[in-house]
Parts: sequence; structure tokens; C-alpha cells
Amino acid sequence: MKNNIPKIIVLIIGLFLINFLANKFYKRLDLTQDKRYTLSETTVDIVDNLEENAIIKVYLEGDFPSEFKRLQNETRQHLEELYTVNDGIKYRFIDPLDTAEELVKQGLQPSRLSVQEDGKLSEAVIFPWAAITYKGKTENINLLAEVTADSQEEQLQSSIENLEFAFTDAIYKVSSEENQTIAILKGNGELDDIYLTSFLNQLNQYYKLAPFTLDSVAKQPQKTLEQLTNYDLTIIAKPQEKFTEEEKFTLDQYITNGGKTLWLIDNVTAELDSLMGTGQSLAFNKDLNLTDLLFSYGVRINYDLIRDAYSSTIKLADGNVGSNTQFNDYIWHYYPFVTSKNDHPITKGVDPVNLKFANTIDTLKNPVDKTILLQSSEFSKSIGTPVIVSLEDIAKKPEKKDYNRGFQTLGVLLEGKFTSAYADRVKPFETPIFKEQSNSNKMVVIADGDIIANEVVKGQPIELGVDKYTGVRYGNSEFLMNTINYLLDDSGLLELRNKQIQLQFLDKEKAYEERAFWQLTNVILPLIILLLFGVVFTLIRKRKFS
Repeated sequence: MKNNIPKIIVLIIGLFLINFLANKFYKRLDLTQDKRYTLSETTVDIVDNLEENAIIKVYLEGDFPSEFKRLQNETRQHLEELYTVNDGIKYRFIDPLDTAEELVKQGLQPSRLSVQEDGKLSEAVIFPWAAITYKGKTENINLLAEVTADSQEEQLQSSIENLEFAFTDAIYKVSSEENQTIAILKGNGELDDIYLTSFLNQLNQYYKLAPFTLDSVAKQPQKTLEQLTNYDLTIIAKPQEKFTEEEKFTLDQYITNGGKTLWLIDNVTAELDSLMGTGQSLAFNKDLNLTDLLFSYGVRINYDLIRDAYSSTIKLADGNVGSNTQFNDYIWHYYPFVTSKNDHPITKGVDPVNLKFANTIDTLKNPVDKTILLQSSEFSKSIGTPVIVSLEDIAKKPEKKDYNRGFQTLGVLLEGKFTSAYADRVKPFETPIFKEQSNSNKMVVIADGDIIANEVVKGQPIELGVDKYTGVRYGNSEFLMNTINYLLDDSGLLELRNKQIQLQFLDKEKAYEERAFWQLTNVILPLIILLLFGVVFTLIRKRKFS
């Protein structure tokens, strides 16, 4: 016994050292193939910079469908990962049923789910929400991704993929103190505020926004240019009036001095509202006086309209049922819904974007790098303008031979050193900050101003990208937010939004059909194994001791 005492002491000391080192050098290993539990550098940086406790309440507790237990477990595991980065992350799971009315008043709407268990279909109500509070600021987190999905499983997959972005995004909102600034250009007939409400409300959660008018250029051009250069990015949303040379020069020098721009330009006047009264309308060219400016950067927006076999719908009256007018949805080839063929971070994972009366874009040869972000389908064609647009086109069956122009560019990203359009020209006014060429810079040009315009129902704006008649959700909002993030170098949040993981789902019908077999297997197989083990063990003992 005395000889064992030193060994016992060494063992105790060893265990103590192991525990001490394990607490000092804590490390978690992610052995999943898609690294779903590995936090991005962006998340680590944002969470690590929290100076006080961040309190997170998760309303995923209680009795709800088994498949959504996975969302609960994935949420819990993700919060555990955040806690390992900063122990100021304090979280708890709460059963929402006791405070359901209060949650609804706070804007946390419940979700109704179809649940299939034991071959029976039923409905369940859950609150897939969390809320984070930090330094007196609170942000709600929707854990159920709002995506267009063919099944509940797909929506669940998207929700789990979105977890890291959802929490990191919320933490960023409540903890960020310095925001980049965005100017919303006014003064040249740009979209009214009511049509920009949805996207600007979303944008305002991340950046400082302010309207900026170029009217003052006429009287104080130098001061106006200096004021504009204080903004990191400028959005030019569907201008209707011609830009003067002084206004163009102001935008040009804003760009050469490092300002980012998002151009949303219609070169043709064509509106559906003007069609509804007479059934046809003239689509005619606008003179915005921007062609030479954009040409110097490497693009040209054409005077045409794109017609695409892959398009969204418009609602038209086509008869009466009794005294009530009958309305139906019809494919409208002037409203293409478009995607990108590349895997760029701006477009990756984004639903098709809906455009209205879009123009085509030509890219020109110059040192600036160009990436096609939006393009029509293979079955599309451009129509020169001016042209009569008629609702009678709906009744015409599209001929394949007429839609054979292939992919047409509708949106492009430009990256590089932009040469001033006034490098070899007389300048409209003198400025001490004049530059003939910018440093490395970025801009995006979209040949459609309506991409940013939300629809209005009974005088109230609705969510951008949602069709007010069909309720179909397009990817306009996500595409534009990705674009802004990319232009302002918020690439970390952009990557998180596009994170993908692979989940394996149970085939419910097959499981229900074969449940008797597997139940018997799980009960009988262990008994058979124990019986065999007992027989073999008995035979071995008899042979050994006989």
C-alpha cells in the first residue's frame, strides 16, 4: 500500500494539471465536412469587441415539431460558439406561450407550420425569434429565414444556414457606433421617397443616410462638390431630368476622389400605368445627358427595351363574374426576372431579381474590370426605341425565333481606376480637388430604376421585391443590400449572408411506412446480440473450466 502512495499523488497532480491546462487553453474542434460550427473572422471580430454583457433571449423552448428541434439545437450550439469567443454573451431559452401577446405587441409574429407525424397532418404555432440587448439597445432576430422555398425542409435548411449571419448582424447593429454614410441623390426627378421607403429602412440599420441635392451646384459648385465627397457612397435612383455639365462634373470628381456610386438608370420612359387606360403607350428615349460620363468609365446604356421569355406577371381585368370584374395574371415580357451566371458574392444565393422595362448595357474596352451581375435569359431580345408598347402583346404566343438574341447584360460591376470624363475637356468649374484618374474604386450600373422601387398599396409602401398582387418574393432587396455591402467593403457580412451548409432530412413517408420494421429491429436485435454473447461466453467458460 505504501508503495502505491507516490503513484496516487502523481496521478492527482497530473489530473489537476490536465484540468488547469484544459481551462487555460480551451479548444473546440469542428469535424463537420461543411465546417458549420466554425465561426468566420467577421463574427469573431464583432463578438470579441463587445465591452459589456450582451443578453440574448431565444423563444425556442417548449413543445413544437421535432424537425424544428434541430433549429433549436443548432441555435444553442451556435450560441455556445459565440460564448467561447466572449463570455459576455449571456443567453437563455424561453417558452414563448406564457408571453405570446406581449411578443406580438413587440412585432414578433408567430409562424404557423404544417406538421406531418405518424402519417397525420396537423398545424403548429411557434415563435422563431430571438432578441439581443446591449448597452440599452435591443434588436429582434428572425430565426426562420424569409426565403422562397418549395418545402418546409428547404426553409429550415435556409434558416440554419442563416443563423450565423442573423446573430452577427444583430450584434453588429446594437454594438456598432461608427457608420459609413450614403447620399440619396435628389434634384433630377429621382424616385419619390415613398418608393424608396422599404430599402432605405433596411439600409438605415447599417449606414447613415441623407438626401443630397445637386441644385446648389449652379450657385456654389465647389462647396457642393466638397460636401458630396464627405459621403462614402451615392445612390442615383431613376432620374428623369437632364443633368447639367456642372452636375455631371460634380459626380465625376466625386468618383475620381474615391466615392462609390450605384447607378439605377432608365434610358427609356415606359410605365405600365400609362398603358392601363388606352391599352398602348409610346416608349420613348430620355435625354439624361449621362452617356459620355458612363462611357468614360466603360459602359453604355442603350436606348432599347428588353423582352424576355422568363418574366413576371401583371394583373389585368379580362371579364366579369356577375357584377364583379374578373382579374387574372398574365406573363408580361417587359418584366424580366433575371439572375447572374457567375458566382460573385453579390449574386451568390440570391433569388431572381424582378426588373421593369429594363434597357441593355454594352461594356466597352478599357482597363477597368467588369463583372456581369444581372443578365436576361437566353430567350430574350432587345427592341429599339421609340416603340409602341401594347397590352395586346400578351395574347401573342412568343416565337422561339423572335427570342434568340441570347443573354443580354442588364447590370454590371466596374472595378479599377476610373478616368475622368473631363480629363481632356474644358471643366465646367475650377476645383482644387480635381483628379484626372481615381485610385482603385468601384461602381455598379443597373439599367433599370425600378429595381429599387417598392410597390405601394392603399398609400402605404410594402416590402421591396414583393409583388402586391401575387405575393411572390423576388431577390431585389437582398441583391441591392449585397451590392451596397460589397461597394463599401463590408465583405464579411456579405460572406455570412451567403454561407451554405448541408443538412440531411428524414424521408417522412418512408419512415412511416417502415416504422414497424425498425421498431422491431431496435427491440429484438439487441436481445439477439445479448443472447449470442451469453451463449458464447457460457461455452468458453465450460471449455476453460471443464
